[in-house]
Amino acid sequence: MKNIELLETNAKEIRRAVLDTCYASSAGHVGGSLSSTDILNVLYNHVMNVDPSNPDNDTRDRFVLSKGHIAESLFCTLSIRGYFPKEDLKSFSQFKSKYIGHPNNKISGIEMNTGALGHGLSVAVGMAIAAKQDEKPYYTYVLMGDGELAEGSIWEAAMAASHYKLDNLVAIIDRNGLQISGATEDVMSLEQLHDKWSAFGFHVISVNGHNYKDLIQVFDEAKAITGKPIVIIADTIKGKGVSFMENNAKWHHGVMDEEQYKQAIKEVEGADNNE
Repeated sequence: MKNIELLETNAKEIRRAVLDTCYASSAGHVGGSLSSTDILNVLYNHVMNVDPSNPDNDTRDRFVLSKGHIAESLFCTLSIRGYFPKEDLKSFSQFKSKYIGHPNNKISGIEMNTGALGHGLSVAVGMAIAAKQDEKPYYTYVLMGDGELAEGSIWEAAMAASHYKLDNLVAIIDRNGLQISGATEDVMSLEQLHDKWSAFGFHVISVNGHNYKDLIQVFDEAKAITGKPIVIIADTIKGKGVSFMENNAKWHHGVMDEEQYKQAIKEVEGADNNE
């Protein structure tokens, strides 16, 4: 499919930009950025109704990055989508730069500042309620980390989403199984995750978070659901595309040396991400 070929090309460009940005700044959360890349890629380049030339359009779809510490992945996706020049990323995490370590709404395409974990779903619920009240057609998408689900505010927001039957809300969980202190199931077990979200009144979909055909299919399925909110549990690989980062908690917030950077670039440029 032509669309999938374009998404694969975009994915390599985004991953390359993430690695360049993190290496140049000696900052960022590279592991989670790489696990989320394919999700962000599909959202911004296939699913969402957005227009970089008119970023404040009232009918635009909204996106909230609840796991705000992977800001560089969102910044790189936005730059490649055309919201701002890629050159701007050179100032990431530099003094007085607006491209800081978490999303902020001084940047074109960013709906809200995020960083403190557990807040994004609550805000997304508010956006979805506003769309209902204003009779606007837009969807609100929110990306959460799996480690973030230990925050109680997530589940308060989930109850509200179900209570108000927010079928214009699509939550996505980056289920890479790792957080800064180790495996999620060791730190605070989440399973049975599907059953928990179902019990909270969500339509639950599981998907391979790196397979474009499957991702497109589940986002299409989400738009066909009525009367309840949707959550997509995307099984992903932390550090996806870089062999020494994959499934390694160290790279939640690791800093590459020159040799590691060169190897990582070589691997992502030669990778087939549609797996």
